[in-house]
Amino acid sequence: MIALYNKYGLLMPGSILNGMLMPVSGKLFDKFGPRLVIVPGLFLIAISLWLFAGIDSDTTQGSVLFNHILLFLGMSFVVMLAQTTGFNQLPRHQVPHGTAIYNTLQQIAGGIGIALFVGIMSSGANRYLHHSLAPTAMHERTQSMVSGLQTVFWIEFILAILILVLGWFIKKPPEHN
Repeated sequence: MIALYNKYGLLMPGSILNGMLMPVSGKLFDKFGPRLVIVPGLFLIAISLWLFAGIDSDTTQGSVLFNHILLFLGMSFVVMLAQTTGFNQLPRHQVPHGTAIYNTLQQIAGGIGIALFVGIMSSGANRYLHHSLAPTAMHERTQSMVSGLQTVFWIEFILAILILVLGWFIKKPPEHN
């Protein structure tokens, strides 16, 4: 059981926080509109990705846990609200079609994203090993994976900053929908 906690327990607090904050973010969305809730959430996501980009082989589980909680804190103010904002732009009779398209694109984008970032991580690890003096040493192999992860998190951080800029252009949907 302890091994399972060590393996999966780090993910649990962020997920619980995410679930607990969904109703809070919904109330804030209703009160302030999408931009004033989504943009701070995007900012928290960007900060967490920046912190993740600085991980190394000596990073503690506590640091990973903190970064993960920060990531999910930001996500609780972004994902559902961005989806709601998008669906609010549709006429009521188009919402089922929008939902179907969203769910399909989410699956496709998830598959592409995983494949892309695993490829980038592997490429970063291989690049590190290519320049290593002892590429078969266990420490160097560990460092190569860390290097690959850092590359992925830096790219995600840059994407998060671009999305944060786009977040400032979110408009409050009209009340009639």
